[in-house]
Amino acid sequence: MLIHHHYRRALCKGSLTTEQPIFSTRAHVFQIDPNTKKNWVPTSKHAVTVSYFYDSTRNVYRIISLDGSKAIINSTITPNMTFTKTSQKFGQWADSRANTVYGLGFSSEHHLSKFAEKFQEFKEAARLAKEKSQEKMELTSTPSQESAGGDLQSPLTPESINGTDDERTPDVTQNSEPRAEPTQNALPFPHSAGDRTQALSHASSAISKHWEAELATLKGNNAKLTAALLESTANVKQWKQQLAAYQEEAERLHKRVTELECVSSQANAVHSHKTELNQTVQELEETLKVKEEEIERLKQEIDNARELQEQRDSLTQKLQEVEIRNKDLEGQLSDLEQRLEKSQNEQEAFRSNLKTLLEILDGKIFELTELRDNLAKLLECS
Repeated sequence: MLIHHHYRRALCKGSLTTEQPIFSTRAHVFQIDPNTKKNWVPTSKHAVTVSYFYDSTRNVYRIISLDGSKAIINSTITPNMTFTKTSQKFGQWADSRANTVYGLGFSSEHHLSKFAEKFQEFKEAARLAKEKSQEKMELTSTPSQESAGGDLQSPLTPESINGTDDERTPDVTQNSEPRAEPTQNALPFPHSAGDRTQALSHASSAISKHWEAELATLKGNNAKLTAALLESTANVKQWKQQLAAYQEEAERLHKRVTELECVSSQANAVHSHKTELNQTVQELEETLKVKEEEIERLKQEIDNARELQEQRDSLTQKLQEVEIRNKDLEGQLSDLEQRLEKSQNEQEAFRSNLKTLLEILDGKIFELTELRDNLAKLLECS
């Protein structure tokens, strides 16, 4: 409610008498670095109230946020503005009037979604209001001076900062994204040794879990491929035996045809039988061709299985490298913990020495006080 209190103070001065808050939420406020145009600069030390306001006189919507008595956001919504969600809890938009990009870090994804919905809603309302104002200007064919007067009434919203005219968003958000996006609560990255060690531990455990899952998947695929390879090998042997039997049968039939052709008395019967045998041989040759194609397909499957085996070996090697790196990270973590413990011990020793020195100093002060009292008594007696 702090922003409403300061906003009412502004109303008492007669500057924003026509604007009313229509939606409020809390978020950490950031602005893009004007020098690098890449990094985020926090404009509030903690979460502040961010509100949508509607100016009924000028028919415009604003986003306003106050940190104490300082306005850290004062942005007029125009139809060409776009609110972009860059993560689950962070969003941004560009204000060409203020020549900056605002960023908001919310406490939850729900608050971010609600703010984005309101932004789209008020952006559409601003577009409709602009279209209506343009239609009125076309009908009257006379320029209106009311908006200019409205700009001069508000000290928080000068014409050089905000307005309702459409302008292109700055090149910051169109051509380059900020290098370092704020975290979920928009707080700076931790620099303490305990936070760094915890981050290293989380990273190493996440990498290990990822590669363990990959290895388990590869083992399952390898088992399936091995079973399929054994089955294919058994089928190939069986088909080779059948092929040899078909070849023997074809040779036997060819010999039989030759013998039958030698018998002239049974020429007609032999000719008919020969035709049948030729058909049988043709069918056997087609079957043999199909089996050969099947053998080629199985050979390709075997080659694919070998390639998958090579991929498995490669991933196993990568997993070993990750385990080695994990051990290195664990060593670094242990070293950091030892350094932290040593630093704590040194601090405790320093505090103990300081306490001892204070006790000695108190004793000396007491002795000096007694000496001063004795000297004062001697002076009085003399």
